Amino acid sequence: LPHRLHVGMASAAMATCRLPLQLRRLPLGIRNSRWSSSAEAMRKSSYSPDEVAEFDDVLVSKPKDGVAKLTLNNPKKRNALSSHMMRVLQTQLDLLSTDKSIRAVILNANGPAFCAGHDLKEMRALREKGEGDVKEVFSLCSSLMQSIVTLPVPVIAQVEGIATAAGCQLVASCDMAVACSDRAYFATPGVNIGLFCSTPMVALSRNLGRKQSMEMLLTGTPLTAEKAASFGLINHAVAAEEVEPKTFEIADLIASKSGSAVRIGKEAFYRQLEMPLADAYNYCSEVMAYNMMENDAGEGVSAFIEKREPKWEH
Repeated sequence: LPHRLHVGMASAAMATCRLPLQLRRLPLGIRNSRWSSSAEAMRKSSYSPDEVAEFDDVLVSKPKDGVAKLTLNNPKKRNALSSHMMRVLQTQLDLLSTDKSIRAVILNANGPAFCAGHDLKEMRALREKGEGDVKEVFSLCSSLMQSIVTLPVPVIAQVEGIATAAGCQLVASCDMAVACSDRAYFATPGVNIGLFCSTPMVALSRNLGRKQSMEMLLTGTPLTAEKAASFGLINHAVAAEEVEPKTFEIADLIASKSGSAVRIGKEAFYRQLEMPLADAYNYCSEVMAYNMMENDAGEGVSAFIEKREPKWEH
């Protein structure tokens, strides 16, 4: 196993290094295999739009122009990420990914918990069936988290309760997060039950420093919202009455920007993180040249020079 992992990592690194040389031959929106799940995996991880309309596990609303809200809605189970909940959420993200009117997404939850992680009763039952069934759930979760990262628009977590294990992973996978300083707590407590939070570790280690990530993973100790902000897990820890206004303030600000610039920028941000420094600069130079030729960039530059508000096309 260690040898296979080493070879896989080396292959991924080689593919990353080749990317800048291939960029001119690839439209910006086309992602490689590390950026999107296979069609078969996506088919298994989501419901059809007709099917998902029958469920209320994830509520969808558009409270403001350009802003969509996804609300986890199974408070009796502390919004646990059961297979069903993940498929519903995956489907809603898939639908939003093609909605050109949306410029920002808010992810929040009903009830005292934001998300308590995987449904442990479901996981215990799957363990009795065998490793393959357990792996399918973790693969489902991994595809879901990647869908948040690759969604063309920013996703902001609005956290007003506990976010543990895969729930903490969900927050870390979002582009930004606002949390209640009184009620929000964050933890990866799998180590306490003999199940290390290995998949949450992927999101944590890409958002926090190594020491902070290891502290959370190895001790399972909950973090307050203030501590989570100091660790870099969330952006803002605010009073209860300020959580929603602050979240909408950020979403509205993003929605006021050029949609094409935000889409290009979000994708480029995550892709360049995987590259060596020189390749990242080469790639981002290509991205900025591409972006400069977009109509919105021309409008924005002209508006700045002419001292007027821009009128975005996208």
